Amino acid sequence: QVQLVESGGGLVQPGGSLRLSCAASGFTFSRYAMSWYRQAPGKERELVAVISRFGSTTNYTDSVKGRFTISRDNAKNTVYLQMNSLKPEDTAVYYCNKRPPASPWGQGTQVTVSS
Repeated sequence: QVQLVESGGGLVQPGGSLRLSCAASGFTFSRYAMSWYRQAPGKERELVAVISRFGSTTNYTDSVKGRFTISRDNAKNTVYLQMNSLKPEDTAVYYCNKRPPASPWGQGTQVTVSS
């Protein structure tokens, strides 16, 4: 069964940085592109970043371009999201998943950007 465990969230001031990690199991990690999503209170889940199977291609939603970097380590079955220059509007629960998404989703990791 697919298992996704996100970590690394927390409370950070505007302009700060966080690095999220997602440990994946239950599928052959290197066979799938991976994504980070986020869901803010009262809003739908939003696709934030995508990375190809071996990391050669990445894509980002416009609001995080130039600030967030997605990466992966296939030897560790882990995908990362480096978040710099954080803004209050980045506050959300962050989730990772394979592409296409699998169920169940992980518990996510809360990111709160506030002074």
